[in-house]
Amino acid sequence: MTGSVVEVTGMLDLTTWPSGARVILRAERPHPGAQLRFTDADGHRITAFITDIPDGVIPGQTAGLELNHRQHARVEDRIREAKNSGLRNLPCRGFAENTAWLHVLLTATDLVCWAKLLGFRDIPALAHAEITTFRNLVLHVAARITRSARQTRLHIDQTWRWAQEITHAWRTIRAAFT
Repeated sequence: MTGSVVEVTGMLDLTTWPSGARVILRAERPHPGAQLRFTDADGHRITAFITDIPDGVIPGQTAGLELNHRQHARVEDRIREAKNSGLRNLPCRGFAENTAWLHVLLTATDLVCWAKLLGFRDIPALAHAEITTFRNLVLHVAARITRSARQTRLHIDQTWRWAQEITHAWRTIRAAFT
């Protein structure tokens, strides 16, 4: 039983829930090194979610609903990264200042996501890195961009572990917008 999905709506009393509510369960083995919980049955973690998506809307029925639900984890990852970037605490007292802070923060989060997607796609260690790791390995590296003889160059210390990857990503991102 690895990754089994089942709908249990008919086994529950959902009369107090909104009409059309459906309950889906997924049983899967926790990832290696995960701490088991007392609720894990026979080494399997059981997770449940509720949806109001009607039957037949998503291909694959129950498995399709579960896949749709898991794909939302990407959204939750982006929210967690935004919180780690400064969304957790708004720094100012005034509404206008906090609004500006929020706009800057969301723009920066989008730029980092796009940089990972465009420039670091072939480097899993950086493409899937949390924002704090990405910040330390890529964004806080001393580098200089110069322009001479109609050429733009990135100067970065070649002894840095990720220097070649950062240079390649910089060229890839530049090529995407020129």
